[in-house]
Amino acid sequence: MGVGPTGKGDWLTTRVDQLVNWARKNSLWPMPFGTACCGIELMSVLASRHDIARFGAEAIRFSPRQSDLLLVAGRISIKMMPVLTRIYEQMPEPKWIISMGACASSGGVFDTYSVIQGIDQFLPVDVYIPGCPPRPEAILDGLIKLQKVIERDSLRHYQSAETAT
Repeated sequence: MGVGPTGKGDWLTTRVDQLVNWARKNSLWPMPFGTACCGIELMSVLASRHDIARFGAEAIRFSPRQSDLLLVAGRISIKMMPVLTRIYEQMPEPKWIISMGACASSGGVFDTYSVIQGIDQFLPVDVYIPGCPPRPEAILDGLIKLQKVIERDSLRHYQSAETAT
């Protein structure tokens, strides 16, 4: 509690970064990109037993222009990677990526010429969720880890990126 101009402690002060990051971490708009069994596990996180809405991420969007979180779940083929890259480029800043499951993170058991051996070769991944497929609890844990990443973010990063373009 801060002291206002009247000398009373009736207003609250904070850093703008903290306020904006609090709002961002509690109102994520995820866009799922599920190509395999990890997509099915993602659906269970949206159901009432695990309830991703507790973390402010229940507004699932299927348009990249309305999303700030890309959930990549499942194997990504070489032919699919340009599509995924285009989706990422269409998302507004700030944006984050969660690589969900062994296939998206490292190719999983699909060590073939046609499967990308980890999307981090093409996109900046913020949080990795292990598992084949990962349990719903692991997905929620990954979301909590992403919220901690967002808490440490700074607005200066985005302001310098805007002036550079």
